[in-house]
Amino acid sequence: MPTLRQFQYLVAVADHRHFGRAAQAAGASQPTLSHQLRALETRLGVTLVERRTHGAELSPIGREIAERARRVLVEVKDIRDLAERASESLAGTLRFGVSPTLGPYLMPPVIAALHRAQPDLRFYMREGIPDLQAMELVKGAIDMLLGPFPIEGENLTIEPLFREPLMLVAPPDHPLAGKSNIVKADLKNAPVLSLDRRHHLHRDVAEQCRLHGMNLLQDYEGTSLDSVRQMVASGLGLGILPALYIQSEITHGDDIALIKVEGWTAARSIGIAWRSGAGFADEYLSVAEKIADEAKNLLSKIADKEK
Repeated sequence: MPTLRQFQYLVAVADHRHFGRAAQAAGASQPTLSHQLRALETRLGVTLVERRTHGAELSPIGREIAERARRVLVEVKDIRDLAERASESLAGTLRFGVSPTLGPYLMPPVIAALHRAQPDLRFYMREGIPDLQAMELVKGAIDMLLGPFPIEGENLTIEPLFREPLMLVAPPDHPLAGKSNIVKADLKNAPVLSLDRRHHLHRDVAEQCRLHGMNLLQDYEGTSLDSVRQMVASGLGLGILPALYIQSEITHGDDIALIKVEGWTAARSIGIAWRSGAGFADEYLSVAEKIADEAKNLLSKIADKEK
């Protein structure tokens, strides 16, 4: 019968489309990977990989088998986790995907608290685009995903955690920065900056522009919250930034000013996800609860400042 290792090699080739890079990712030598794939083809009686001078492509049946093998490998990992759980608490390295618009401003105190409670638990943090990370979670490349809703994927447990306010900001010399009793009409046609459209935050900002009659700039899209902030500070337009970022990175009298608009209720929903069959699902839920508690504490401080 085919071995799990052979299936791992096949999935690696599917992901990297190159024998050398696939072998490196799978922790094997290129000759070993190539030999094992030929053995797998012989056992199955089909051609799985179309070998080319500068790379490798899976055949149609190879792609189908690779996707099924990927699901098998994820299930095997979850079985191993479940067996380990029978005698141990959550330990080792937890591969954690997180949105770059959230993780740096929320996770440091959470990780510190978890490490104090569980010294054998380590976090491998990977920032990325939420939709792409949801695919990595389904594939088994990461164990948990923290990010803005929606989080979508097959066989995932998805837990809502909290609502994070989105705050309007402007350069300190902007006319709105020194105005009180700002109403929706004052925002009419105001230019607004945002991240590029791959980020969920872009969609949230676009919705606020629609609701308040503002103009979302298409030619100036930031690659990070810091870049949006810097463009706002330079006078290119207004910005809409998450509250936890502002709490972490902005101090009074800084390069941008908060704009308080009557009736402004913009917020985004933050959640966490893991595979439904994960062996450490109970422990993952405990991690989620600690993240929600820390977010609640930070957001309550923000609310107190706003009073």
